[in-house]
Amino acid sequence: MKIATFNINNINRRLPNLLAWLRAAKPEIVALQELKASDREFPRAAIEKAGYGAVWRGQKTWNGVAILARNAEPVLTRDRLPGDADDIEARYIEAAVRGIIVTSIYLPNGNPQPGPKFDYKLDWFARLKRHAKTFLKQDLPVVLAGDYNVAPTALDIYPTRSWDKDALIQPKSRAAFASLITQGWCDAIRELHPEKRIYTFWDYKRNRWPRDAGLRLDHLLLSPMLAPRLIKASVDKKVRGEDRASDHAPAWIVLK
Repeated sequence: MKIATFNINNINRRLPNLLAWLRAAKPEIVALQELKASDREFPRAAIEKAGYGAVWRGQKTWNGVAILARNAEPVLTRDRLPGDADDIEARYIEAAVRGIIVTSIYLPNGNPQPGPKFDYKLDWFARLKRHAKTFLKQDLPVVLAGDYNVAPTALDIYPTRSWDKDALIQPKSRAAFASLITQGWCDAIRELHPEKRIYTFWDYKRNRWPRDAGLRLDHLLLSPMLAPRLIKASVDKKVRGEDRASDHAPAWIVLK
């Protein structure tokens, strides 16, 4: 079973890119982020024609998350992260697909920091950690997939000092991610590639894609029930180099 996470950065603008990748990669399950489309604007017909069922939660102009399933209909289990009834941003969705639970997470960026946006990021992380713990208590097969907006270690960002003040690599951001992992989650890409520089995001600015000046922001975390089934993990890097591409590339895993 191939499961991917892909920050599409505007699903309607990048729809041809997405459909071409789906045809080539043939993932069974895909978590999408940054739809930048309202619920009505989600391209359901095109997704279905490509052979995928979908659940989604849109938001006009920004945010938005979805889960696609090849030749199947995802069963929506939750369309928002619990813990803050006043948080209306479309950043979390989860569904049951083919016997497992999959999330699509679009964690807050947190910039500028310090400030209220960074506080929101850390609070969101704390809420995610509390919710993730409920999965572990029930010993469920879960993939926490999404754009976490965190490069967890120095290995997950190209050698530079230009991001030192950015929320993506702040010690508190990294500590929050590490704290989630220590609950018992397996960082799939790092599990199979412990010392390799692998990136999933290349900013449009400063010629970063041609220079391979990337960061690993998109992660697939496996619950203890699924971790032993992990056999492959990688990133479809070439997708980032296509015309009109998202600034992210799909990260994926294969479970036996």
